[in-house]
Order: sequence, then structure tokens, then C-alpha cells
Amino acid sequence: MSTQHLQSLGVYGYDKVEPVILAALVTADPLLLVGRAGTGKTYLLNSLSEALELEHRHYNASLIAFDDLVGFPYPEADGTGIHYIETPATIWKAESVLVDEINRCKPEHQNRLFSLVHERRIQGMALPNLRYRWAAMNPAGLGHESETYLGCEPLDPALSDRFAYIVHVADWDELNEQDRAAISDPRGEGRRSNDASGLRELLREAREQFELKIAEPDTRLLDYVRLAVTQLNNAGLRISPRRARQFARNLTAIETVSKLPREQLYHLALFWSLPQRSGMTQPDDAVVRAAHRNAWDAVFLEGEDRWLYTFHSEQSLPKKIEMLLTGCTFPDTGTLAVSQLIAAESQERCALFAYVLFPALVNSEDGPVGAEGVADLGRIAKEVLEVSSRIEWRDRDRQPYRPEGGGQYAAVHPDAKAIEDFLSTLSKPRQKRARQFLYYLLIHKLPVVDLKQLEKEINTCVRTVRRSHGSATA
Repeated sequence: MSTQHLQSLGVYGYDKVEPVILAALVTADPLLLVGRAGTGKTYLLNSLSEALELEHRHYNASLIAFDDLVGFPYPEADGTGIHYIETPATIWKAESVLVDEINRCKPEHQNRLFSLVHERRIQGMALPNLRYRWAAMNPAGLGHESETYLGCEPLDPALSDRFAYIVHVADWDELNEQDRAAISDPRGEGRRSNDASGLRELLREAREQFELKIAEPDTRLLDYVRLAVTQLNNAGLRISPRRARQFARNLTAIETVSKLPREQLYHLALFWSLPQRSGMTQPDDAVVRAAHRNAWDAVFLEGEDRWLYTFHSEQSLPKKIEMLLTGCTFPDTGTLAVSQLIAAESQERCALFAYVLFPALVNSEDGPVGAEGVADLGRIAKEVLEVSSRIEWRDRDRQPYRPEGGGQYAAVHPDAKAIEDFLSTLSKPRQKRARQFLYYLLIHKLPVVDLKQLEKEINTCVRTVRRSHGSATA
């Protein structure tokens, strides 16, 4: 999508987040801008009010008094109540409100602003004309070399959670040369913004689409939200149930204002929809990217890509083996699955996977894994299969040694007796397989945590190969 709408207002440096700003205008849900002094936060929001020809109010939260919002109370002549004497600054007729420096606000005023932001109410009274609720703030606790914003505190989490989008505004070092040149040009000073780019028409059409989509939500979008929220919560980034619904609104809206690829828009919307962005500690970008990627892949991937995603999402090695042997239809896909597993899994899990699977694939001419993938499995399986079953135990100094005449290194482990005792309880075929794999782990100093569970997994993998491949070679 072109970023001409904000630039046409004389606002520069917002190219990357313009779809987010426009989506907030479509939904009319609260928007919070966070940035260092002089980055154009209030300029953007005031310019939007001018271009949309809104009855606008701009309040500084650090200086505001309650009378500034509602006017002066005056008792009714009959004593039945009070009304407020309005001034040009009172909020009653406002269509848009900008609360600047919202994190410098006194606690009692912040409580009053909560209902303004969340409910379009003040002192319990509805504001029927009010559509847009915007706020701006400097980062809380920001300690740059040259400036620290005294008096800035993190927003109360409940208030922060009421803003649909919380967008960080780019500073000079994040701007491109074209934006720097445009911002530095003094001819834009004092110019009144107008709707030269057709912003109002864009928003009108986008709102119509938004209302239609909200009435019948895309089930894949809802699945994406559900999975992404679960991922974020599991990663320790709390997302409330109410916030999940807000995510769905944000994602729906951003699709109506931009023609960027859907995946890019979803990531952009998720990234700037986190209430934690108003705090002192920012969410880990890697966590957000992972939540987006996992949710997107689970919902939107199709065909072989979908199969690969499901294969790598499965944690059980026996189930991975079954998927590969019975569900992989193209050898190239099987080879890719094997190479990605080898790159992602631990050495011991890769070794077990290859040890069990390679013998079943090595003589298969038309198997689910191509020659390159079978060769990769073979290189790993060879290390396990070449381990001698005649390994000596040495407990004296617990150091590996090579017996005279060469041959296999001795295996040394503090639980050697327990391992041998456990192996003696198994049937001969299971004992042989388990001993060979356990000795491989010990020689390579890989962890042996639960002998019973490990042997059970080995046996389950072998049975899975036999059932799925019809081979008795494993």
C-alpha cells in the first residue's frame, strides 16, 4: 500500500506503521503513541483531526484540571441537580480528544481518563459526539545519555490495556534520508492539514468492509488470534481474554486499509497491539515473532508446507516417524524434513531417530525420503550402529580408556551398575537395542535421565517403524 495519506498531511517517518494508524481510525478504538520529545506524536494526531475536520480537543494531562474537561458546575434553579457551564475547551461537543503526556497525569485524573478512554464517558456521563480517543507519552524511565523524562511513569496496566494500538514513534536515527529532508524543511511549519489524498473516502470504504467482516469473522483469523495469544501467554507475556478480542478487531481492520501481504499485516498488527509497549520493559521481539510465525504456520500453511509444519510441531519421535513413513508423499519433502530435524533437535534425539529409521529406509528404492536425506540419516546412525556391545566398565577413575590392542573405548558412568541391572530385566531383542543406544550416549557423554522412559521410547519407535513400513530390519 502507498504511504501517501500521512505524507500528504505533512507527517513523515510513519511509513512502517501507517497501516496501524489507519486501522485505528477505521475502528475508532483508542490509540496511544509513545516516543521521545520532538518526534511528532501530537503533530500527527492534531493533523489527523484537521484533515478529518473534527471538533478536536487537545489536553495536557500533566496540567489538566477536571474543570478543564467538564466546565464549571452550576446548580439548577429548582435544586434538582447541577449542569456545567461550557467553555471552548470543554469536552462535551468533542469528536476527537488527544490526551498528551498521559503518563505524567495525577492518579486521580488518570482514573477519570480511564472511563474517557474506555467508555467515552466523563464523570459517568456519556459523550455522544466523541469518536476518537488518542493519547501520547514519552517513554517511562528512559535514561538516554542526554535526556531522562522526569515524572514519566508506566501507565496502569488496566489503562494501557484499553488502548487498541500502542505505537512507538521513530526518532531521527530511525528515519530515512527522504524523511529527514522533509522534516527539516521549514516551509511546512504552521500549514493546516487537508484531505488531499482522499483519507476520508478511504476510511469510509474501509469502515464498511470492517463492519461486514466483524459481523462474520474469518475463522482462520480467529484461529490465528487464539494460537498467538496462547503462545504469548506461554512465553510469559500476559495477554488478557479481553485483549484477544481486541487483537481480532485490529487484525480485521488492518486488512481493510492496506494491500500488503496478509502475513506481514498480521505480524505488524500483533507487534503494535501489545499493552506492554507502554511500560519500561519492552516485549522481546523474538517472542512476538515466534508467536506470530507459529500461529500463522498452523493456520495458513497448505500442502507440503503444512505437512512440514505439523511434522516439526510434533514432539513425539514415534509420531514423527509414523508421519514420515505414512504421510510424506514426496521424497524431496522427506529429505527437507530430515535435514531440518537434524538442525533443530538435540544430538541424542537425532541419534535415536536415525538409529531406528535408517535401516528401514536404506534399501527402499521408492521411500518417503530422498537419497540425500537417507545419507544424512546414515551418517548419524552409523555412529550408533558401530558401537560395540562389548564395552568395558571402569569405575576406578571414571576416565575412558582404549583397551590394549585398540578397539572400543571403555564406557564410564557413575550409574553403571544401575544401567546394567536395568538392561538385565529386558528381553534379548530389547536389551540389545537399548544397550547399543545407551552405550552410544555414554561414550558421547550425552544425558541419560530416565532409563525406563528412554527404553520405552526406543521400543515404541521400533514398533512404529515395523507397523508403518512393514520391515523387520530395524
